[in-house]
Amino acid sequence: MNINQVKKWLAFIIIRIFNRFPIKNNKVFLFSYYGAQFGCNPKYITYYINKHYPKDTFDIVWAFNDPKSKEQNGSFRKVKTMSIRYFYELCTAKVIITNFRTTDLFIKRKEQFYIQTWHSSLRLKQIEKDAENILPATYIEMAKKDSLKCDLLLSGCKFSTNICKQSFWYTGEIFEHGTPRNDILVQNNSQMREGILQRLDLSNDTKVLLYAPTFRKDNNLEVYNLDYDTLREKVNRKFGGKWIVLVKLHPHLLSKSNELIESDHVMNVTTYDDIQELLVVADILISDYSSLIFDYAITARPCFLYVPDLNEYVMKERDLYFKLTELPFIHATTKPDLLSKIDQYSSEEYKENITAFLNEIGSFEEGKASQYVLKRMEDVCFNEGEDTTYETV
Repeated sequence: MNINQVKKWLAFIIIRIFNRFPIKNNKVFLFSYYGAQFGCNPKYITYYINKHYPKDTFDIVWAFNDPKSKEQNGSFRKVKTMSIRYFYELCTAKVIITNFRTTDLFIKRKEQFYIQTWHSSLRLKQIEKDAENILPATYIEMAKKDSLKCDLLLSGCKFSTNICKQSFWYTGEIFEHGTPRNDILVQNNSQMREGILQRLDLSNDTKVLLYAPTFRKDNNLEVYNLDYDTLREKVNRKFGGKWIVLVKLHPHLLSKSNELIESDHVMNVTTYDDIQELLVVADILISDYSSLIFDYAITARPCFLYVPDLNEYVMKERDLYFKLTELPFIHATTKPDLLSKIDQYSSEEYKENITAFLNEIGSFEEGKASQYVLKRMEDVCFNEGEDTTYETV
């Protein structure tokens, strides 16, 4: 038996012990991307609780791989993932919220309520059962087990609900009220925007072009080289104002990001925890196959897809749920093509296409997703057994 097997065996013993402890009805246990960050839907559910509920209504616990690296926040407690305290808090929480699959080290108790928020409102790349032929067998097994534990799965639109039904190995309740992390994009809070710009050390009048591509398994770095200075000059001439380019690469490319980004007017924000905050300040987004393009669509601000490796990506990585021509976003396959498409951009035409697309997919995003989730949590934690409704808040 190797060291990892011993650790897992000990963890199961600890879980077995703590699963005999009483569950605390107001305790909410959250983690995002396996403890890597304070972000995504769990973060915005936490923010909503802090803003709208008395301090002791919910006992909020977040799990982090490195708790000391996260800002001290008196509104919730922190635990280190896989520590003894971690297992105690997990085993005695009433509600568990995450944005990714849980492992077999979460043995759900009958009285617990597990909310799976997932990490996108809609997907471009095929996922789960639809991508079963390319996903590792260990992940497939984990995903199937996780679906059996799940009590509530959030959906951002009708199209997403259909994907969940066909590909998530899940037959439970799908909560069709939008995604909490997108509430801030719908609400379009100018004070929040100013605060984020300030944290980035940018003035309020700065125009932001955000480049946020997805990851390629072949580690091809050339695909991320957009000639950022030329790009900035183009948007400056087209839209006017004082522009800066923010580049957020995948965390796997962190060590390479500084090599790819060398310019006075480009800021490397790869380490920035919360992509949603970057979408708030972005006046233009350039991406490719990332699901964040659907989040950004809510703002109706310009979004361009730079996809020089489209055919190769679909063949070697994953197939897509949409053809790019079916999307409202403007796409380009070469750098000159991208510059040309920016020149030809028509705000009126683009916004019409965005509105039609959001209607077509049946978007549920109205800026109240967290509010709906909390109403559901209130009933789970404090009104169990009562006749409740979740259609209105």
